[in-house]
Amino acid sequence: MNVLIIGSGGREYSIGRALKHDENVEKVYFSPGNGATDELGENLSITDFNALADFVEENGIDLTIVGPEAPLVEGIVDVFKARGLTIFGPTAKAAQLEGSKIFMKNFLARHNVPTARYIETSSIEEAYRFIETLEVPIVVKADGLCGGKGVIIAQSHEEAKKTAGEMLSGNAFGEAGTAIVIEEFLDGYELSVFAVCDGKDYVVLPAAQDHKRLLDNDEGPNTGGMGAYAPTPLVNDDIYQKLDERVIKPTLKGMEEEGMPFTGVLFIGVMVVKGEPIILEYNVRFGDPECEELMPLLKSPASDLFYKAATGDLKNATIEFHDKYAVGVVMASRDYPYKSSPPAEIIIDEIHHEELQENAHISFAGVSRGEDGKLYATGGRVLVCVGLGDSIKEARDRAYMLVGQVHFAGKQCRTDIAYQALQEA
Repeated sequence: MNVLIIGSGGREYSIGRALKHDENVEKVYFSPGNGATDELGENLSITDFNALADFVEENGIDLTIVGPEAPLVEGIVDVFKARGLTIFGPTAKAAQLEGSKIFMKNFLARHNVPTARYIETSSIEEAYRFIETLEVPIVVKADGLCGGKGVIIAQSHEEAKKTAGEMLSGNAFGEAGTAIVIEEFLDGYELSVFAVCDGKDYVVLPAAQDHKRLLDNDEGPNTGGMGAYAPTPLVNDDIYQKLDERVIKPTLKGMEEEGMPFTGVLFIGVMVVKGEPIILEYNVRFGDPECEELMPLLKSPASDLFYKAATGDLKNATIEFHDKYAVGVVMASRDYPYKSSPPAEIIIDEIHHEELQENAHISFAGVSRGEDGKLYATGGRVLVCVGLGDSIKEARDRAYMLVGQVHFAGKQCRTDIAYQALQEA
């Protein structure tokens, strides 16, 4: 089969890499892709949804996979489905689970899915009153898409009020923040759980844990993610069962009842508080960098998972995962996440170590191909070094060995990815 992947990041690169090694797949296209995806397939410079659908029809593309949230919220799935094309991802209506935090929180409340106490409001007075009823820290969220940066954890009532005011005035996140959610802070540990859904049935992937803060020991500003690992030993069968019964099943049932059956990736942000999973948020696509660790753990053909989900046939899929661990370390540019950095040439040492060749790889993200044919770091999160192993420590060590082989001016990364799991071990 021929496959088109929408997106340009490390998530899309890692999906493309899985498909490249899939004997069912003949050719992979990327729109727009990045400077390294041309090693996996062909990059397209088409952005209009109808023009992309034309390309799919004209080139016999059997499956389109949508990576990022923006085209999903903007309705690319609706355009493709109206033309009878097979596409993996939710409709614009279903994508509101990520596109609107207010919609998502109200949906959770309607279907009795456990979540933090909250209000949604566009009123500064109402926001201030609710903030006064909460203990600090306090969570303030912009309603719309903010590229993963629209959630502020305020450490005082004053900071929460200031943040709410800046969002509601439009100064912080523009239109995305003119309605907000304020909620109680949950004290526990965070998990990323992904369910690939076909509207009725679903497959739960190994639970991952992301590291959002820029610096070691979870210090510094929030980022899109500085590394992740999977599966995490912080999840047991009891938590999986609770997620199954209390979260995934009622969500899929509720989405169907409300006339927007959910197809694609349901990304469940979970806080485990005293053994109880509480839902922080939903996203409607794979996390980045979690996707970079999950794809190499997939033992079954990736095309099988995506195609059967897109065609409502997961009940006939047997999806298996390797009994291994994956750890991914993000290497970011010098000034990330504060501002863009000047382009820097990426030099990767030739790897002679057989163990590393077979058990580690790079997923490229913020990179461009120069006129000289060389790769340059041009984005905030440049690439992810992924290590695989029979233990988290082995996978972590291989990931960091690979980090040592990659060089570009101003590179930065955390040195403690997977520390929580290693403390538990």
